[in-house]
Amino acid sequence: MTRTLILIAAFLTLSVPAALAVPPEDKGKPDSPGNSAAAQSPAQLCAEQLRTMGAANFRTTYAPNGNGKNSMGRCVSRQNQVADTAADNAAKKCKAERADANFATSHQGKTFKEYYGTNPNQANAFGKCVSKYAKQQSSS
Repeated sequence: MTRTLILIAAFLTLSVPAALAVPPEDKGKPDSPGNSAAAQSPAQLCAEQLRTMGAANFRTTYAPNGNGKNSMGRCVSRQNQVADTAADNAAKKCKAERADANFATSHQGKTFKEYYGTNPNQANAFGKCVSKYAKQQSSS
C-alpha cells in the first residue's frame, strides 16, 4: 500500500511540470499562438509569466499575503477577468456602432453589416466587430 502511494505521488510530481509547460514559439509564423498574447489562453500567459518572472516574484505578485501555493490559480483568474472585461467593452462598443444612424458617413458610406460582414449575407458582422475590438483591447 505504501509503495503504491509513493508511486502515485512520484507520478503526480512529475506530471505537474509537464502540464504547465508552454509549447515552444514558432517564430516563422506571425500568427502562431506563441507569438500573440491575444491567442494564448490565460493558463499559457501565466505559465509564461512564471517562467520570465521567476517563481519568487510570481508568488509575491499574485499571492502577496499568502503562502504562494495558489498563485497560479490567482493569475489565471486575473487573466480571465481581463479577457471578460475586454469582450464586454467590445460588445458594448459594437452595439453602439450598430445603433448609430450616422455610421455610414464615417465608414466609407457602408452600413454596419457591409463594413464588418465577411460572409455572403453579412450576418457575421456583429461577431467580427466584437472580435476586432476585443483583440485591440487585450493587446493594449
